[in-house]
Formats: sequence, C-alpha cells, structure tokens
Amino acid sequence: MEKTHPSRDIAGLLELMARLRDPNGGCPWDKEQTFATIAPYTIEEAYEVAAAIEDGDPQHIKEELGDLLFQVVFHARMAEESGLFGFQDVVATLVDKMVARHPHVFGDVDKPDTAAAQTDAWEALKARERAAKAMSILDDVPHALPALMRAEKLQKRASKVGFDWDSAPKVVEKLTEEATEICDAQAEGAGPEKLEEEVGDLLFVVANLARHLKVDPEKALRTANAKFVRRFRHIEAALKAQGRSCAEASLDEMEALWVEAKGKERGE
Repeated sequence: MEKTHPSRDIAGLLELMARLRDPNGGCPWDKEQTFATIAPYTIEEAYEVAAAIEDGDPQHIKEELGDLLFQVVFHARMAEESGLFGFQDVVATLVDKMVARHPHVFGDVDKPDTAAAQTDAWEALKARERAAKAMSILDDVPHALPALMRAEKLQKRASKVGFDWDSAPKVVEKLTEEATEICDAQAEGAGPEKLEEEVGDLLFVVANLARHLKVDPEKALRTANAKFVRRFRHIEAALKAQGRSCAEASLDEMEALWVEAKGKERGE
C-alpha cells in the first residue's frame, strides 16, 4: 500500500484493514479475531482516549483517537465479510440518527437556549424512540459499561420517572445504612456472596450520591486512584532513601509518610 497523505479520506484505512484480514497473505492474528475477541480492545481504546484527554497531550489524543477509529473499522470489516453491513452503512446510520436527534439544527424546531435545555430535549427524543420500540427505560443502558458508570446511568434513567431520592442528604442516610449492613453481615459470619451483595449495594448508593452532587463518579475515582499512586510513591521513595522497602517498614511508619505526602500536596 502506498503511503497516504494527511488529506486522504478513510479509504486508505479501509484498504489497510481489508489487507490485514485477507485470507491469503493477511495477518494471522487479525484474521482470527471475532466481534467478541475484539470488543475488550475497543473498550480499552476508548479509555485510553479518555486518559489522553486528561493528560492534555494533543499528540497523544490524536494517536489514541486513531486507535479507537481502527477498532470501528475492524468491526465493520468483520461485519462486511459476514454479509451483515459495511463501514459505509455504519456512517449512514450514524448520520441519519444524528440528523434525527438534532431537529433544532437540521429541521425547523426552535433552538434550545442552553446546553442543559438541549440535553433535556435529547433525552426526551431518546425516550420517544424507546417508547416506539416498547423498550424499558433501562434497556439500552449498555451492559459493557464499567459498573460504576452503568449504576449512575441506570439511576439517572429511573430518576426521569420520579424513582429517586429528593436530596443528597437522603442519599447519605442510605449510605450510612448500607455501610452498617456490611458490618452487621460480617459480624454475623456472612459468606463471600452475601458480603459481595452488601458491598455492591454500598457502591450503588455511592454512585447515586455522586449523581446528586453532580460529580462524575468514574472521574472522581480515577482522581482518587491517581492521588493514591502519588502518595504511595512518596512512601516508597522516602523508604528507599533510607535503604529500606515497604516490606521492611511498619504500618505506622508508612502512615506517617502518607501524612507527610498529604502535607506536601497542600503546601504545608
């Protein structure tokens, strides 16, 4: 394949994918893949795009968007080989859907005054689409989403029909209740399955609290993860400077270094 130019359309990428999947001379690994085996990579690439955006590195974002686009092309190619649909069908379906969901841009509907109003209009339109298909309001919340994100979306859908707490303090009360139930279950000698259920209930309520506070729970947890990594690395570095490892330090020593790391972050 000739080297493509920046202005070339997607034809070059579609050709590349066809070559990789070619039964005669293609890549053995690419030829063996199916929708099911590629799906985890698709999810992973989407998260790598999000990570690149958080890093604020345009070059990295460009690269990761390319990797995500490659996943779309991969799935479309497999579908075309099976006689299901092709990449052009994916694009056409997307364009039709976006036009239908933006009547204020492509039709004669009045434009919403704010982004919030547009979001409400979008949700109302999707609700009508679900009703036309006789779907539950929860049916099209993807199962493949991370559990915390899916919990938030399920709760958001239920809240649209009034199934929700009316304030964050009410959710905090439920949070305390669920935490107590975990302690009670443990004290009663509950098995792993029961404890898993109770912890799941607690996490579900945490997602609900985040939604009430207008906090993205996935982003909040990623931030907490990054903070943990920073502070733990401080512990490791401080102990290494003493010629020791974490395995050779006591919990009290590591806790003191953790507090030290917190202080440095706060400029204390």
